[in-house]
Amino acid sequence: PDHIVGAIDLPYIFSNMANYVNDAIKYGMDTEVILYYSNNCYGTADAITVKRKKLRIHDLKTGSQPAHMEQLMIYAALYFMEYKEDPNKFTTELRIYQNNDILICNPKANEIIDITNAIRKGDEIIENVRT
Repeated sequence: PDHIVGAIDLPYIFSNMANYVNDAIKYGMDTEVILYYSNNCYGTADAITVKRKKLRIHDLKTGSQPAHMEQLMIYAALYFMEYKEDPNKFTTELRIYQNNDILICNPKANEIIDITNAIRKGDEIIENVRT
């Protein structure tokens, strides 16, 4: 029959995606933004914006594997490192859109700074091994 589309529940997927897209439009976010610290550490944020000292990163997950906020915490750290900004001067909101839920995290600056320190240390170790 026409209405069967494999094992995919299209309304379910579309509502999750619609929430993500509508919020990205609402907040004027840029999509698929590469965040680069070094050749050893970089990533691509699904959607990101910075306005009035508020960093906002959103990630759409379409799979069934549980998502981890740590990925977005790393993206936040990469943003602050790449643009040489101080996380203490910003508020940060991270969102994961998955399974018709929106998980929201507002990490503290010290949590992000801990990640930036770990990235710097790991990058230095990798570079020392390469030389």
